[in-house]
Amino acid sequence: MGLFIFKRLLTLFATLAGASVVVFVVLEILPGNAAQVLLGPDASPEAIAQLTEQLGLNLPAAERYFQWIRGLFVGDMGTSYAYGSPVLELVLERLALTVPLAILAMMITTVIAIAAGIYAASRHNKLGDVGVMGLAQIGIAIPNFWFAILLILLFSVKLQWFSAGGFPGWREADGGGLWPALQALLLPAIALAVVQAAILARITRSSVLDVQQEDFVRTARAKGLSRRATLWRHVLRNAMIPVVTIMGLQFANLLAGTIVVENVFYLPGLGRLIFQSIANRDLIVVRNCVLLLAAMVVLVNFVVDVLYAVIDPRMQAGDA
Repeated sequence: MGLFIFKRLLTLFATLAGASVVVFVVLEILPGNAAQVLLGPDASPEAIAQLTEQLGLNLPAAERYFQWIRGLFVGDMGTSYAYGSPVLELVLERLALTVPLAILAMMITTVIAIAAGIYAASRHNKLGDVGVMGLAQIGIAIPNFWFAILLILLFSVKLQWFSAGGFPGWREADGGGLWPALQALLLPAIALAVVQAAILARITRSSVLDVQQEDFVRTARAKGLSRRATLWRHVLRNAMIPVVTIMGLQFANLLAGTIVVENVFYLPGLGRLIFQSIANRDLIVVRNCVLLLAAMVVLVNFVVDVLYAVIDPRMQAGDA
């Protein structure tokens, strides 16, 4: 197990190193100048040149890249051009919304998908199975942002059960609190979860049906174990192996998917920060946020690999 984790850690760091190079290079070739954006179209060339030097944008690209990487190792992400604040403070402030939103969406996804997938598998080729798979197909076809708008129209405009956007904060001292904050995140979480739940439900159904054809399941049934007991004691543990893998990938997708949904609901999360920083050409914020999202995706995949090896020890032997 130790060798397995060590190899996965090497892969993790190598992937992050490659991602940092790609992110930096892609942002470097984008047209435009941050100093020009900050000073406006009427700024003089001298003022633009002075601000460019002040921001360090006149340095060679390789030097700026290594300065950025050195700063990451000591927790210094630099200072935002547009906000004038340390990037780390901005990111931590926005993560306090984005991470709970992704976790809430993942919880909704897991509950709906596993329940629907098991229900469909237990009624294979019956009306319940057809109905669940039909709804799953519709869910896969619905874009997150479009479903988010429908939720706003129904629950915010027509029924007026929820706010159409904004975030009150987690602390009562700021005018919010735990319950108001969760209420503000519920509709965005549902909008994020619907597509992922549809995908996961289909995978859960297929996995359960595959395991039900195994010899050990037939043996358990031959010994007199009921269908329900066989499902819960033997089938689900083995069927969860591919499901756990997909769940990890989906959580990474949810983190990235918040960029669109946060803008629909006007939530001050990491996704909206990236969107605003792109508009302001605040590239130091963009590259740190994008790399952070990439790191989250890689870290989630690492955790999934470890969980996969714990559930199925054959993975460790195959990787040795």
